[in-house]
Amino acid sequence: MHTSSETKSDRVIEVNDLAKEYRVYDKPEGLWASVRGLFHRKNRIIHAVRGVDLSVGRGEFLAMLGPNGAGKTTFLKLLSGIITPTRGTARVLGHVPWDRADDFRRRFALVMGQKNQLWWDLPAAESFRLHQEIYRIDPIRFAKIRDELVDMLGVSHLLGQPVRELSLGERMKLELIAALLHEPEVLFLDEPTIGLDVVAQHTIHEFLRHIQKQQSVTVVLTTHYMKDVAALCERVVVVTHGSILYDGSLEQIVDRFTTHKVVTLDLENPPAAGEMERFGFSCEVHGPRVSLRIDRSRIADVLPKL
Repeated sequence: MHTSSETKSDRVIEVNDLAKEYRVYDKPEGLWASVRGLFHRKNRIIHAVRGVDLSVGRGEFLAMLGPNGAGKTTFLKLLSGIITPTRGTARVLGHVPWDRADDFRRRFALVMGQKNQLWWDLPAAESFRLHQEIYRIDPIRFAKIRDELVDMLGVSHLLGQPVRELSLGERMKLELIAALLHEPEVLFLDEPTIGLDVVAQHTIHEFLRHIQKQQSVTVVLTTHYMKDVAALCERVVVVTHGSILYDGSLEQIVDRFTTHKVVTLDLENPPAAGEMERFGFSCEVHGPRVSLRIDRSRIADVLPKL
């Protein structure tokens, strides 16, 4: 569990024993089995989130790392109040998310990489104006924030195009702008770089780093890309099957979950064929540079012999 010196008042997000279960119909195969299922339905329980405990401090950039189906998106839906839990408690900015208080909804934003908040057939500029009305943003303040964000991402030429005509990377940049127009204190990002090319990913990484540092926004990012984590976050929560497997620093995660270390040697001359294999572990030879994959338990014995 992550520990820090932050006081309770510094915690923007507090979660205790939070769980979400879904009851789904287990459809049998075959015609007669389907007919019987009309009268005697067999259900099973899916545990999307299993008793999670978590706290996030003000201005922190937290990554939730895990495979598809690990429960990351469900967790963000709980924290943003889209769904209610089966059990447990959560407070975000002092509010119970699923109470959906107006004050709470004005203070956070949620961006989902596979869902649009922008109107598909309208130019982004029109969706931005709609956000201004919804969040009751002062017109002068709105124009200032919009122009700053648009300039940072270099998308002024895209504002008049219908969203459906834009590339995935262009849409994601505009989605982020829309989410930040009302200056949220908490930003939830669900797979924001999914499907993007390397250049678009880098641009979004740079933008998020700048925004988080400049505005001290508390950010919770879900991803299964290690690149996102390495580029943006110091604290990582590893999630699997709805449970937290690890909560700590990015540096410590490597030591905890890797069984091998890679040792690189720069030799004066390329090694003779088969010379390195005598140690009994795999290696890659590129001229005088040799990379050895060594079991962590053997490091102390092997290094003196190299």
